Amino acid sequence: MKKIFVPSLMALALASVSGLVQAQTAAPESSLSFNVGAVSDYRYRGISQSRLKPALQGGVDYADKSGFYVGAWGSTIKWIKDTPGVTAGSTEVDLYGGYKGAVGDVAYDVGFLRYQYSGNNYANYGVNANTNEVYGAATFGVVTAKYSHAISNLFGNIDSKNSYYLDLSAAFDLGNGFSLTPHVGYQKIKNVTDDAGSYTDYSLTLTKDLGNGLSATAAVVGTDADRTFYTLKDKFNGKSGLVVGLKYAF
Repeated sequence: MKKIFVPSLMALALASVSGLVQAQTAAPESSLSFNVGAVSDYRYRGISQSRLKPALQGGVDYADKSGFYVGAWGSTIKWIKDTPGVTAGSTEVDLYGGYKGAVGDVAYDVGFLRYQYSGNNYANYGVNANTNEVYGAATFGVVTAKYSHAISNLFGNIDSKNSYYLDLSAAFDLGNGFSLTPHVGYQKIKNVTDDAGSYTDYSLTLTKDLGNGLSATAAVVGTDADRTFYTLKDKFNGKSGLVVGLKYAF
């Protein structure tokens, strides 16, 4: 028994170690994923895009095992049609692509993002609302810093090319499917009188993984944005508030 049992244990241990090494060194697989959801208010960089009202959202992502990725994401919006003199533009579609990798303990993400507001006639103001940005992010441990730079006019603001957004966030696993994400960001919009378009935003988001691809979020969001600049149809879109959401990923 001893002569049989000991070698068997050794073989099992070696097989376990071999399997662990293979799992750790296995190349990542390419993936295609989808998501759909709804939020009580679509906030982007702290500013409501939906007049503090609910929005429907969804997207698709392809991540190649090489590190390259592409995707598209869309949401219903109200801010474009809420702008006086603008009558078309009730959806936002984001088209993006980039590359993710790592150098030592630092993970990085660089890419391009196009905000497409289909059919918008914001050109009545002399500029289109469609926007192009390039971005770069670095993650160390639980902390991520990201810089986004507009290579076109930004969200319909005239002569606003080279505007930028800088943000810092962290991701904390609380256990039992809960995670907490604090965030702070600064939006700079170039060439706006008295710098009225620039502001700081902040949020604290609690996420619960409900299993089977379903997740729920609750976020406290706020800004120090200029009330006059960010008010449309008598709604200040930068006010502090609670935003809840539900998303299904598959």
